[in-house]
Amino acid sequence: LQLRNKAMDADALRVAGIALRSACKDAGVPLLINDDAALAAELGADGVHLGEHDGDIASARRLLGDDAIIGASCYDDIDRARKLAAQGADYIAFGAFFPSPTKPHARRAGPRLLRDSAGLGVPRVVIGGITPENAGPLIDAGADFIAVISGVFDAPDPIAAARSYCSLFSNTLT
Repeated sequence: LQLRNKAMDADALRVAGIALRSACKDAGVPLLINDDAALAAELGADGVHLGEHDGDIASARRLLGDDAIIGASCYDDIDRARKLAAQGADYIAFGAFFPSPTKPHARRAGPRLLRDSAGLGVPRVVIGGITPENAGPLIDAGADFIAVISGVFDAPDPIAAARSYCSLFSNTLT
C-alpha cells in the first residue's frame, strides 16, 4: 500500500501515515510512502516510491536501509528505467498507460515499454487509468503489479473493485 496524497499538509500526512503503518503491520501489508524518504524513515514505513524530483535511490537506501522497498517512476522512459534498476531500485513503474483523473496530464506509456524492460531484473508496475477491463494486455506484456487509485477509491464498492483487480493476477497463475 502506498500513502500518496498530494493535497495533505505535512502534519496531516504524518498522522495518516502513523495510522496506516499500524493497520498495514496488523494486516502484513508493506507500507510505502510516496515521494518522501525522510517521512518513510520517520514513520518506520517499509519503503518509498520516488518520482523524478524526489531524490536518488542511493540516498533513500542509506536512509531506509538495505531491506527497504524502493521503487521509482520511469514514466515513458526506458533509459531512466535501465539507470534506476542498475542503481538498485526494487521495482520500476511506468505510466500513465491510459487517461487518469489522478494525473490528467501525465506522460503516456505503451505496452512496448514492458516488453523492452523485461531483462532489467526488477518487477514492473503499471500506473495510470488502469481498470480491470484494460489491464489484461499490460499483464500480457509483462506487468508484474498494477497501481490503482481511482479504480478502487472512486468505485461504488471499493472492496469488490480491489478483488476484481486481484483476480487479474490469480487468473494468470499456472
